[in-house]
Order: sequence, then structure tokens, then C-alpha cells
Amino acid sequence: MRFRDDNPADLARARTAVTAWRDQNRAGTSGELVAAVGRQFHPDYGVVLRAVLFAVDGHRAREVTGIVARRFPVLRGRT
Repeated sequence: MRFRDDNPADLARARTAVTAWRDQNRAGTSGELVAAVGRQFHPDYGVVLRAVLFAVDGHRAREVTGIVARRFPVLRGRT
């Protein structure tokens, strides 16, 4: 699947599906996610589902621990 074939509605649907799956499968793996939810999406969408799972888990970890990653400004024009 090419990037230009993707659309924001598919990504929003993936976020919703992954969040719901994670709520029901706290210790589930990314492989189990793709097996359970992947058939609702394009066959090549597994990598996107794994990335969304990584983001969901990261957000939840920050909520639990209260740790916020410090972001540094990008210095433009420097190497």
C-alpha cells in the first residue's frame, strides 16, 4: 500500500481499533493485535497498526508514571 493511498479516516479508525483492543488485551503483543484487528484493514496496514500500538502504549505509560519527555527545539541551519 502506498502512502498516498492512505487517508486520515483509516488512521483514525486504526487508532480507535487499537485502543479498544489494548483495553481488552493489556498484555497482548503486536502480532496478536495484527491477527485480531488486521483483517479490518488493507493487508499491508500491519506496520501502521504496530506503530499505533507503540504510540498508545507510550501515551499510557506517560499517564501512569507522570513522566513527560522534554522536547528540545530544533536548531535550524546547524550541523
